Amino acid sequence: MKTRLPIGILVSGSGSNLQAIIDHIEEGKLDAVIKVVISDNPQAFALERCRRHNIPYVIINHKDYPLRDDFDQQLIYELQSRGVELVIMAGFMRILTARFLSSFPMRIMNIHPALLPAFPGLHVQRQAVEYGVRFSGCTVHFADDGVDTGPIVIQSVVPVYEDDNEGMLAQRILKEEHKIYPQAIQWFAEGRLEVKGRKVHLRAAKELHVTPQHNPSLVIR
Repeated sequence: MKTRLPIGILVSGSGSNLQAIIDHIEEGKLDAVIKVVISDNPQAFALERCRRHNIPYVIINHKDYPLRDDFDQQLIYELQSRGVELVIMAGFMRILTARFLSSFPMRIMNIHPALLPAFPGLHVQRQAVEYGVRFSGCTVHFADDGVDTGPIVIQSVVPVYEDDNEGMLAQRILKEEHKIYPQAIQWFAEGRLEVKGRKVHLRAAKELHVTPQHNPSLVIR
């Protein structure tokens, strides 16, 4: 019987990436078990997803903790007491502190809806459209003490079309998020990820041979 990776997932909103992880686990594509989902938002729809799938969850409302250190300590306690080995940020809207990061060194994953290091922070799909980039995408990375600056595990690229708006691009990127996040977690579960400085090495990875993409096309019509 395969050993399943114990994970904890931090959420604040709808939890679509949480749902993708749940689906991959239930389909036997991800060797993980969700020990707990933690939300800082009592109204997060992600909690309804937990109820539908009988997944344990805890609400730790940051408004109940005047001191950030106390909020972090409660997060750490809930995760460590359940034996969580990898922390997954899935739309968690709180900045992680040094204390939290040091409790799970290079064991916290995040997904960002842009091709880092371009467009860190918030409203990144809007930034991409307004800047006029021809490609955007999403990035799974390990969290560090910067804003979306940690070592990159995997990225997916999507085109940006001339008539795109923020919402249209966001939906295209979100579909890719749902593919690459479970894959990154599975690689961690298999012990295939090794962080060396800024680079994440994937053991036994196949070399990538991809034909360059162009947007607009180089073909003149």
